[in-house]
Amino acid sequence: MPSRHALVRRPGPRLAEGLVTHMDRRPVDVALALRQWEAYVQVLHDHGWRTIEVAPADDCPDAVFVEDTMVVFRNVALLARSGAGSRRPELPAAREAAEALGCSLNAVRAPGTLDGGDVLKVGDTLYVGRGCRTNLDGVRQLRAAFEPLGARVIAVPVSRVLHLKSAVTALPDGTVIGYPPLVEDSSVFPHFRPVLEEAGAHVVLLGGDALLMAASAPRTAQLFTRLGYRPVPVDISEFEKREGCVTCLSVRLRELTE
Repeated sequence: MPSRHALVRRPGPRLAEGLVTHMDRRPVDVALALRQWEAYVQVLHDHGWRTIEVAPADDCPDAVFVEDTMVVFRNVALLARSGAGSRRPELPAAREAAEALGCSLNAVRAPGTLDGGDVLKVGDTLYVGRGCRTNLDGVRQLRAAFEPLGARVIAVPVSRVLHLKSAVTALPDGTVIGYPPLVEDSSVFPHFRPVLEEAGAHVVLLGGDALLMAASAPRTAQLFTRLGYRPVPVDISEFEKREGCVTCLSVRLRELTE
């Protein structure tokens, strides 16, 4: 049976100072963000996930976006090296959490850069976005780490959004979903379905027909319902102000051996 472990990290007091690259800075309600994060974690619990809280990094405003710290395939965690230098101090505690779960560890080395949010897994295929956070050498090191384990790595250009998974994620049947104005080349995906809302492009597969998604995409939720899925909406408005989405707030580890 697939494992259901998720690494999460609570938002710190400096969340409002986080990086923004493709939107204007807006005020963030840190107290509301914490309540939203707690509700997000509760949804994972309600659907059978065991959450492991990574130690806080209160001096790192973007540390809540824990997905960026690593990419996990099979039992191997490739620790990231962000293209944003200010985010690299987030790594040590994330490394400790992955190690405690029994992951084999590898790490991206200079001059490579890689953010976990740039990697979309669809079966054994890993689509990796090349953009402001992940460079060519980062892609090379991802390929070297995971192709021997059976992965197929496909590089995808990213310039309209922060990360690849800011533009696309995938449904349980492998169909990639995306908001067309933000997707540079949908032809790289064998099965692509456009959605009508930017936030509708982001889903976390909770298991079975359940899809964790942002409450800010009601029309896309209706589409998923028509397709036979069960949307589970959460309000993540304060994280959306920091270019965050539902995938950013956890690292899902589905293939750990128990």
